[in-house]
Amino acid sequence: MNPILILRSLLFALGQTISLVVISVLGQLTLPFSHKARYRVMTQWATFCLWWLRLTCGIKVRVHGAELIQPEKAGLILARHESAWETLQLQRIFPRQAFVLKEELLRIPFFGWGMRLLHPIAIDRGAGRKALKQILQEGQARLDDGIWVVIFPEGTRMPPNELGKINIGAAMLAKQAQVPVYLVAHNGGHFWPKNSFMKRPGTVDLYIKRIDDVSALSTAEINQLTAEWYQQHFSAPSIAESLDAQPGGHE
Repeated sequence: MNPILILRSLLFALGQTISLVVISVLGQLTLPFSHKARYRVMTQWATFCLWWLRLTCGIKVRVHGAELIQPEKAGLILARHESAWETLQLQRIFPRQAFVLKEELLRIPFFGWGMRLLHPIAIDRGAGRKALKQILQEGQARLDDGIWVVIFPEGTRMPPNELGKINIGAAMLAKQAQVPVYLVAHNGGHFWPKNSFMKRPGTVDLYIKRIDDVSALSTAEINQLTAEWYQQHFSAPSIAESLDAQPGGHE
């Protein structure tokens, strides 16, 4: 195993952990303020982590389709889930947002404390219809408040180039809310693998597709479009690729 990669990954982990403790503790002071104010403070952790990730591990990003984002209207983001990387990067790309996540994440010391301040939609994944009802009710409420909603339709992190089952909750919320839907695919798992301490240098490609009107689509058709968008962008990694040498991207 490459000792340089180990060292770089260790440096990132130290910075990530220390900054998490600091921002989670300081973030409690934002409780009396609005969600907008809390969000501005707490998302500084994601900004720092991505900067630190690039500095220590050499992981960059190239965003394709950023010009499709319409910030004036809250949208529903159906994102591919391969690692923790996209949970940070989405905060840099899209406006103020709430994640649909498993409720046990909120019980993790420091991380859960900070995440609670962002008002996520925390569900019990084993609750079946109750969890689905919660996604529809709370997702609609967030969107009505102008907060974007992020759902990982596969429900769990998947290895690169492997498609998981596309669950119905995201499509049902899309049909109910009638807001723009943004499909997000990427290959971040090649560089920050699922459940892995090691990080590999290179450029993550992230692709955005906007669907303005899903009224004519069934939930099955929305799921099919989502699966096709993910599979269309399955690819080999661009390990240690120079971002500046590649045209057409947005960082």
